[in-house]
Amino acid sequence: MLFTITGKHITITESLKSYAEEKTSKLPKFYDSVNQVEVVIDGMGAGKASVEIIARGERSNVFVVTEAGQDVYKCIDAAVHKLESQLRKKKTKERDNKHPGGTERSSKG
Repeated sequence: MLFTITGKHITITESLKSYAEEKTSKLPKFYDSVNQVEVVIDGMGAGKASVEIIARGERSNVFVVTEAGQDVYKCIDAAVHKLESQLRKKKTKERDNKHPGGTERSSKG
């Protein structure tokens, strides 16, 4: 899986990079076709930060979440949690559409 982290108006420390990579590395568990994750951290000033995670999958599936708050680490956690929900929902939809429930045969008799 390809991982990219970008900082806008903020310096990305090694601990922040490893934390974001550790959290997002679990995403393929929820949706197999995720092959690229991009994390954009924007330091908005006054102690606020915004975290945007973009997960790209096969067949042009793109999932985007944004979280803003005071603590960058908490923002990463919340964004990953939102993204897990999106991925879980997409996987469920695909699984249900792949195996549609057959109509029961009625016995006329």
